[in-house]
Formats: sequence, structure tokens, C-alpha cells
Amino acid sequence: MTVTGLPPAARGTTTVSERAVQRIATRLVVDMEDVGGTARRLLGVTVADDEAPKVAATVRHEHVTLDVELSVPYPASVARTTEAARAQLTRDVGELTGLTVDRVDVTVTALRGDRAAGRRVR
Repeated sequence: MTVTGLPPAARGTTTVSERAVQRIATRLVVDMEDVGGTARRLLGVTVADDEAPKVAATVRHEHVTLDVELSVPYPASVARTTEAARAQLTRDVGELTGLTVDRVDVTVTALRGDRAAGRRVR
């Protein structure tokens, strides 16, 4: 059986929305080790547990820019952790969407302490 139809170039295009890219990137950040959500603060003081990481995506033609807000556990290296997150997002968002990730800006909102350790006794 021979299937005839339009040539690939005439079939149209697939468009990936900014919202879809944002959701994909957010899920990737949530699944990363040594990365947490953004810390809610009031006058510079953390007032609540971590929320989900915040991701904003901008898609222009087939190019993506991501702005990510997250927290890093203390005493992990902020530079190594953010570079690993940046590299993983660039690779995985590109593979999952077929788009080119041009830039990933990462903002660290807090250094998280180990809550499981409990209070220190003096």
C-alpha cells in the first residue's frame, strides 16, 4: 500500500507555547537533586517553607530564554549547583521541545539549611 500526501514541508508546523515550555522546565527543576523551590520572604527574612521553583519562559521563533528562581541547600556550591541546573535545562528542554535554548538565567533566592537536623542545643 502506498500512502500519498503532502510533502513534509507543506504539512505545516508544530508550535510549542511558552506555557508548555514553562511547565516542562518547572518539572525538570522540581526533579533535580540539590535544588529547591523559591523561598517566600518578607523584608529579607524567610517566612515560609519553600514553594515550587519559579520558571518564566520566553519563546521567539524557535529560540527559548528561561528565567529560573530556586534555592540551594547549604553548604552546597551555589556555582556548581546553578551551572548543573543551567546545563540540564538547556539540554533537556531542547530535547523535549525541539527548540533551541539560548539562555538560562538562574536566581538563587535562598540557601536552605538541613531542616531534618532539628534545633541545636547549647
